Amino acid sequence: MIVLDKPAGLLAVPGKGPDKQDCLSARAQARWPDALVVHRLDMATSGLVVMARGLAAQRTLSQAFETRQVHKRYTAVVAGTLNNPQPDNAWNTIDLPITIDWPNRPRSIVSNELGKPSMTRWRLAPTPTQSPTVHTGIATRVELEPVTGRTHQLRVHLQAIGHAILGDALYAAPEQQAQAPRLLLHAHHLALPHPQTGAAMQFESPCPF
Repeated sequence: MIVLDKPAGLLAVPGKGPDKQDCLSARAQARWPDALVVHRLDMATSGLVVMARGLAAQRTLSQAFETRQVHKRYTAVVAGTLNNPQPDNAWNTIDLPITIDWPNRPRSIVSNELGKPSMTRWRLAPTPTQSPTVHTGIATRVELEPVTGRTHQLRVHLQAIGHAILGDALYAAPEQQAQAPRLLLHAHHLALPHPQTGAAMQFESPCPF
């Protein structure tokens, strides 16, 4: 397998049209021709992505995702003051069903009638002593752990509880979008079993904001 650190603004897989062919998977396949996609990150999100080397590894890794043997954690900066009601900063849960907002694609929405079960865990994250990302106004740094993997799940869930991720062009209000030069969402931790040996593997990517 290959673990890559995707920058914000780069597609994970090719999009429609000749101008959307440059992407993480194409760059990886130019170097490792047997590299195959297992999962993806939104274009605006940065951080860790795993690709398989060959079909057998792709099947094994895909099954690991389906059976929730893969654990991902993200860092985000959200609008407003978000206080953790749990003692000792334990994990909180957002449990709201999500579906694609077909008239307004590529957006997703919370829908009790049409949504699929969707769960995100969150807790407060330590604020770095120095951050290169300048944002104004009140904001809170959080750590996120998706239990399910719906489209835009973290972004939709944070918006739904009134704390959109700063810089989010799809789900944040204009003033929240203007508070950051990019979507402040980064996949900083990836833990999964090795596709051949089953050994527990962990990878970390320092948050760039």
